[in-house]
Amino acid sequence: MSKRIIVSSVVGVLALGGVAAGGLALASAATKLTVENTSARYVAPTGGKAGSFTFTADVSDNSGVQGLKVIAWPASSKLDPTEAEMTHVDSAECRGTSDDTSRCTYTLKVTKAEAAGLAKGTWHISALATAEDGDTEFVSPAASFEVTG
Repeated sequence: MSKRIIVSSVVGVLALGGVAAGGLALASAATKLTVENTSARYVAPTGGKAGSFTFTADVSDNSGVQGLKVIAWPASSKLDPTEAEMTHVDSAECRGTSDDTSRCTYTLKVTKAEAAGLAKGTWHISALATAEDGDTEFVSPAASFEVTG
């Protein structure tokens, strides 16, 4: 066998190995923790029935989703929660929809008395997602809704 054939075969194998290794590196690259498809809805109490506030988000990370913290605040208050302040707020309930994505929902019942004390107008939602590997993603505002009446 000629040395030229052996050298070109070795170069070809090395080139293919480099392409395959690059492809594996891309396939195993970590994905960023994301909070997407957010929605917020407020329903005022009517008659004898309580109202509700619901926030929903799809949270994804390649390590899995540990949880989502949520807080609602009136825009008129000029509050602007920080990521550090989010550790002490309520948690949404998260249910896995795949190995790396969860649908997280936060729901509160609102009584007539509570609704009477709510600031009217636009409210914002801040959310702090945490992945199983410890990564966090703070989104503020993650969604907005209106309190009327």
